[in-house]
Amino acid sequence: MPPPTRDGAEIASSRTERDRSDTTVKVQGLWKIFGKKVDAARELASAGADRDRIQAETGCLVAVHDVTFDVRAGETFVVMGLSGSGKSTLVRCVSRLIEPTSGDIDVCGTVLADASDAALRELRRSKMAMVFQHFGLFPHRRVVDNVAYGLEVQGVGRDERHERAREVLTTVGLDGWGDHYPQQLSGGMQQRVGLARALAVEPEVLFFDEPFSALDPLIRRDMQDELVALQLELQRTIVFITHDFAEALRLADRIAIMRDGAFTQVGTPLEILTQPADDYVRAFTQDAPIAKVLPACSLMRPIGEVAIDDGWPRTTETATLESALPFLLSSDHPVVVCNSEGDPLGLLHPDDVAAVLEQNLR
Repeated sequence: MPPPTRDGAEIASSRTERDRSDTTVKVQGLWKIFGKKVDAARELASAGADRDRIQAETGCLVAVHDVTFDVRAGETFVVMGLSGSGKSTLVRCVSRLIEPTSGDIDVCGTVLADASDAALRELRRSKMAMVFQHFGLFPHRRVVDNVAYGLEVQGVGRDERHERAREVLTTVGLDGWGDHYPQQLSGGMQQRVGLARALAVEPEVLFFDEPFSALDPLIRRDMQDELVALQLELQRTIVFITHDFAEALRLADRIAIMRDGAFTQVGTPLEILTQPADDYVRAFTQDAPIAKVLPACSLMRPIGEVAIDDGWPRTTETATLESALPFLLSSDHPVVVCNSEGDPLGLLHPDDVAAVLEQNLR
């Protein structure tokens, strides 16, 4: 019998006491069509025509097809899709780096379609930031000045912005590197600078467009770990774009699988793995290293009235199922899943883990 599952809000709330019920990003009926015969292309798309037919008949490319979703405050919402699925166009529309064809977008309470240029600039300066695959650092500026750039644009004084920049550099593991230049840093370190630059302005929302895809595998994993740790500490609202399913599983509170401009399925990592909506999603899950990427908290049960003994094995909420397996195999008791302060959040039972691993192998 499969273990009890929880929705994304319940899993997210197990990671923090902060209320995530508020919606920070709201997208309704978003379309982006490149070409001149937009109305004809949308009519064909709404009738079920595929991209090839639409392009052949109208010369238009439907990049984003009637997408609707919400992202709660403090949630990491990952959009995963193959090359050409429309995911990068989607995040650029949501941040209004490119103009959507139609649809409603609300970020931090600002309706982007109604926002003046001045309001958009203020939103980008103070409430949202983007991190791209290509770092976009200024080679002639020191690392500290790159990180402080957003604060400089806001008009923050030199001493204050440098102090803040050095604090953020410490947060991302680059303490002592502020006076170097970008070309003196490795690729992974440069991406940390890009992340620090985004964090320096203390945005409410962070948009990531495949930020780690150009990095070597080991550095990429380090950056994923860094982002997970930072998110537990800072609790920002994140929209993260990737083509890597394992990366999506490691980072997400919820995942949207995108294909041909539309969302095929939206759900928690556990829901995507155990209840794939169709064969397209199932193809991603078949080879997913579920034990290596799913956190222990994704399968934990509420503690309820259970009296926890001090001798029961413990693990952290960010630990993977794989790291918890030795404890599950060597104990007659469930594993206690704790937060970073050591406070119990829930219980991980062997039967639940075994059921999910067995289902994943089918």
